[in-house]
Amino acid sequence: MDQNDWVITNIDQIKRANTSAINRGYKKSEGSRDDITSGPTVSSTEQAENKQSKRPKNTLLKQQRLPAWQPILTAKTVLPLFFSIGVIFVILGGVLLHFSNIVNEFVYDYTDCNSIDTNTPCSKLVNHTTTCYCEISFQLDEDFEAPVYVYYGLKNFYQNHRRYVKSRDDNQLLGKSYTSLNSECKPYDEQTVDGVKKFIAPCGAIANSLFNDSFEINYTGVANISPAIQINLLRTGIAWNTDKDVKFKNPENNFINTIKPINWKKNVTELDPDDPNNNGFKNEDLIVWMRTAALPNFRKLYRRVDHTKIAFNSSLPKGYYKIKIDYNYPVTSFDGRKMFIISTTTWIGGKNPFLGIAYLVVGSLCIVLGFVFLAIHFRFARNLKSSDDLYQSNMASSSRNNISVIEASESRKYATKIEVLKT
Repeated sequence: MDQNDWVITNIDQIKRANTSAINRGYKKSEGSRDDITSGPTVSSTEQAENKQSKRPKNTLLKQQRLPAWQPILTAKTVLPLFFSIGVIFVILGGVLLHFSNIVNEFVYDYTDCNSIDTNTPCSKLVNHTTTCYCEISFQLDEDFEAPVYVYYGLKNFYQNHRRYVKSRDDNQLLGKSYTSLNSECKPYDEQTVDGVKKFIAPCGAIANSLFNDSFEINYTGVANISPAIQINLLRTGIAWNTDKDVKFKNPENNFINTIKPINWKKNVTELDPDDPNNNGFKNEDLIVWMRTAALPNFRKLYRRVDHTKIAFNSSLPKGYYKIKIDYNYPVTSFDGRKMFIISTTTWIGGKNPFLGIAYLVVGSLCIVLGFVFLAIHFRFARNLKSSDDLYQSNMASSSRNNISVIEASESRKYATKIEVLKT
């Protein structure tokens, strides 16, 4: 037998010895496991309790086997998405901006209109107990298509102040009986008159600051020489139906033992005495005011133009108008301003270009970014086919290297064992 055959024979003997040792270890471990399982038995009840208390249920969620999907972001998926979003947003922004621009709107700041009697600005004369009368004239350059709405606007009036917003009693506004009012209404909750305590109805700072200017609009024709035609303004249909039907109800005791708010000039029962369905807490001017604004500059719906008259059945015609104003509401104490607004609406509401501009800006930005990413992709992206070939080549080379390392390691092990056997 030559030396090579002797080496191979010894290697086979070493392999068989290793296999025999492994088998003996496996049998020994099985015997140990048999010894363990043959120990004290556990009742089936205890096993069920342990299994129930420690082992989670075999569900997809608790065993973390829920199916998952993760998108692979590539140029072929991201770039079309950017361009699609950009085009959709630009189109939508253009539509919104178009419908906002076709809204006809007239805004007039009448804060400093002069009194008819003294020719002095009403802002310097009016307080909560007096009324100033002023008149303004204006011209509409085009017809305002029906329906037409009249608004009043306020600037620098913070209806969103925390204490102001909370200063109301919803139970009182719901017409429920009460023996005391919400403490948030203080100091506008009650007054003592002739030694008798009376509740303020409605209580709180919101109701106490109710806007109470009034307007009368007259149309004087295209040449401003025709006899004035008074435009009928509707006092109802200006509040949300949910507010009027759900949140505001008149009490059954007909406001017994109540008194008007401090800054009001008339009782709550005199807001609209001609229409009992629009009087008391159900008065729509009050309901509109009680829905506080989120920003310091806001407008609220005042009236709807009655289009049943022949002269105004389809529109508010272009021409000259005069407005008689009962100036009651002071605003100079907080540096505020008051505005009279006539406006039409579309399916998106009144004139508000912000939403359309926002969509146009975002859409344009997406399109620009799409072109930038497209240029980067063409300039710096590697060929996918060459990348795949390179990956396969690297994998094959790595496999060959790993096999060589394993064979060398095994050879060294066998050589070492042979040297031990020789010695």
